[in-house]
Amino acid sequence: MASPKRNAEKVRLDEDRLGKQPWRKWGPYLSERQWGTVREDYSEHGTAWDYLPHDQARSRAYRWGEDGIAGISDDEQRLCLSLALWNGRDPILKERLFGLTNSEGNHGEDVKEIYYYLDGTPTHSYLKMLYKYPQRAYPYQQLVEENRRRGKDQPEFELLDTGVFDDDRYFDVFVEYAKAAPGDLLMQVTVHNQGPDEAELHLLPQLWFRNTWSWKGGDRNCGLRIADRGLGGGTSIEATHVELGNYFLDVDGEPIFLFCDNETNTQRLFNVNGARAFYKDAFHDYVIHGRQDAVNADKVGTKAAAYYRLTVPGKGSVQIRLRLQAVTSSATSALRSDARQGPFDSFDDLFSARRREADEFYGDLQRDLKDPDSRLVQRQAFAGMIWSKQFFYYDVPEWLKGDAGRPLPPAQRRHGRNSEWTHLNNADIISMPDKWEYPWYAAWDLAFHCIPLALVDPEFAKNQLVLLTREWYMHPNGQLPAYEWAFGDVNPPVHAWATWRVFQIDRKQHGTCGDLEFLERVFHKLMLNFTWWVNRKDAQGRNIFQGGFLGLDNIGVFDRSAPLPTGGFINQADGTSWMAMYCLNLMRIALELAIHNRVYEDIATKFFEHFLHIAEAMTNIGGDGQGVGLWDEDDQFYYDELILPDGGMHKLKVRSMVGLIPLFAVETLEPELLDRLPDFKRRLKWFLNYRPDLASLVSRWEVPGRGERRLLSLLRGRRMKRLLKRMLDETEFLSDYGVRAVSKVHRDQPYTFWAGGMAHSVSYQPGESNSGLFGGNSNWRGPIWFPVNYLLIESLQKFHHYYGDDFKVECPTGSGQFLTINDVANELTRRLTRIFLRDENGRRPVMAYHSKLQEDPDFRDYILFHEYFHGDSGRGVGAAHQTGWTGLIAKLLQPRREETPQERCSRVTARDHRPVLHV
Repeated sequence: MASPKRNAEKVRLDEDRLGKQPWRKWGPYLSERQWGTVREDYSEHGTAWDYLPHDQARSRAYRWGEDGIAGISDDEQRLCLSLALWNGRDPILKERLFGLTNSEGNHGEDVKEIYYYLDGTPTHSYLKMLYKYPQRAYPYQQLVEENRRRGKDQPEFELLDTGVFDDDRYFDVFVEYAKAAPGDLLMQVTVHNQGPDEAELHLLPQLWFRNTWSWKGGDRNCGLRIADRGLGGGTSIEATHVELGNYFLDVDGEPIFLFCDNETNTQRLFNVNGARAFYKDAFHDYVIHGRQDAVNADKVGTKAAAYYRLTVPGKGSVQIRLRLQAVTSSATSALRSDARQGPFDSFDDLFSARRREADEFYGDLQRDLKDPDSRLVQRQAFAGMIWSKQFFYYDVPEWLKGDAGRPLPPAQRRHGRNSEWTHLNNADIISMPDKWEYPWYAAWDLAFHCIPLALVDPEFAKNQLVLLTREWYMHPNGQLPAYEWAFGDVNPPVHAWATWRVFQIDRKQHGTCGDLEFLERVFHKLMLNFTWWVNRKDAQGRNIFQGGFLGLDNIGVFDRSAPLPTGGFINQADGTSWMAMYCLNLMRIALELAIHNRVYEDIATKFFEHFLHIAEAMTNIGGDGQGVGLWDEDDQFYYDELILPDGGMHKLKVRSMVGLIPLFAVETLEPELLDRLPDFKRRLKWFLNYRPDLASLVSRWEVPGRGERRLLSLLRGRRMKRLLKRMLDETEFLSDYGVRAVSKVHRDQPYTFWAGGMAHSVSYQPGESNSGLFGGNSNWRGPIWFPVNYLLIESLQKFHHYYGDDFKVECPTGSGQFLTINDVANELTRRLTRIFLRDENGRRPVMAYHSKLQEDPDFRDYILFHEYFHGDSGRGVGAAHQTGWTGLIAKLLQPRREETPQERCSRVTARDHRPVLHV
């Protein structure tokens, strides 16, 4: 395989990977909302949204992290840089994004800002985002009151709905970063006045230290002050930190320099008068209220700003430039000796170079993607993934017991949220679902993030998968942490699937036998997690699993994470299918490792046999041939089983994604692979002869000249066709934009189950949930969700690999058109991608909820990657910036390239010369 083109960004990636240059030391690691998070919550009853609300955020020093608009920081978030704005009319200085809390929004929490991530390289050598800022007063109160007034049956009231953008009186604020070196960052802010008249904008690039001194006691180990570096008479802000070192922030033009401290304003918040201080909210008081005594006249502190008052002509632009530079003593001396070597002398050339290198990097990646609109969407999807990295700091034992010298947390905390996770101590850069609505990681979200990330940054993707299985993340009992609101909740076990897929993507990019050390490292930890599942989630020990809500918040009749009103438990079609998939994923990883170390053949055999036992149990729960399976022969569908305390069973006949998840458990075994693993092949044959009842669950056919190819799946040909008939029916699951989470048949025929004297119903809800049950801020009752659609596509591709082009199904059902299974996978891909791509009228379904997003040239090509999508129209629903798992669109847009025989030969040869792995 020819070596890929080594453009400058790929060189930087290699330098960082090899430890030569720490290019990732600085990145977009700030949250957009630290207020209202679990980490900052020290309330008695765990009311995180209320304990530290948006109104207090400007005045209150955070304990565990920082936030800011278009912000960057070092990888431990010690020194931060972001942008603050004021349009002269707002009641507050805009330093962070505003949104509604879970109780304020009629459909849960929701950011009420308009911003876009437009570009980014994996080493953050170039970053670009856009923030749209109205020139009228920001309608904070209107947004709160109107959303509070609206019911669950009405749409959310968004910033565009307030009318503040109707006549284009707003600013487009573009923020760009470029790196001259790992510790040399250029920041450029370009403000476009989209309105017809001249308008004033106050811009305050802010530099500050995260408050690490208030909680631990002792002296501060950092500080900011004015410094004259002798570079042509310019003034700089010098930042000094005992661990991080010295930095200078050089600013272009002649701003006013403001200084204060990143300290809580106890007087404003708690009416506590203490010694005179310059609080965190000093710039707000100075800019908006004209309080010059709010800032430190000595120009020292732990928070500083370069304050620009800009007059922007109508339809015109202005620009400011800054440079944050780590400077050693020797470098400082060199700069002082040559006044001609100013910080902005090569600024424009450096920015041009980084933009060009970003174009080269994505040009190489997108070389087979010919459609310009597809390239635009994919590149913005990658930008969202890259900008959504965040420094996540949460030391649970310290959070539970409190800090020395501070008031003790409430006693309830010792038995409340996350109290069983006292081993967990996170302080890492993590891929977030988004940094406003979800400024915390989620286990199964993160697994999906790693698939598109592997296309641009396989090392980061691999490190993320390793990180979640590290001993300070994974519980000693083997459970993976779900998310900070409840680490003990259960997410679907997709980590093994993601590990195998990232390994394959990385291997294909580099043309080698792959990163076996990564594969082995994660595999060992996942065996612990698999054991946790078997011990904790198989109530009857019969290979039928429960699992809880499994990320599908309100898809079922009951809240599957809570005790049932009927008593008993639910045997879950999805929980059991996820575990069958988990077996096959671990088996496939073990087989790969076994090529290099025969010990893994035994482990692969263990997962092969466990899969067959699960497959048998899904057909025959009783285990005696007389039991009731999760498959319903009359309906040709899988359903959950409610097991009552008296042993009675009831099928919960909701036609939902729960019944399609069995498709995910599929794997093919190639004859060449089996020939390379004789012990596994021998055991496989013995087991299938010894247990002919289980052998019937394995499909196999002879590949001419190669031997037997085998298919492991919960569904054999006939049953798979019946399930696909349901899935591909446009009156049920198949939408113009993908596969719905609940069948449309339930729009007119809701499923109702009576329990506890009341009706529990599930109906088709294509957009926002109309119920507050199970949290009420998410909806799996009809919309289209990318993660499960993506797994459906991959599963169909595997089925096609086994059955080939002769096996066809009707698609759509009733159309008379028969397609190969691969063509069905391609059709689903087409329907999903059309959510974002312009149609024949130039409209993007994702933005169907507002005409300005569709028609305005200053909006229509900026893409929002929503949490999920309306089951009928494809419009975006839920979190507007959850490029996390919706970032899978980047992978779907990437043309598939099959491995050539020459590449396969090269890789297999490389395997044979690989050093033996050791357990």
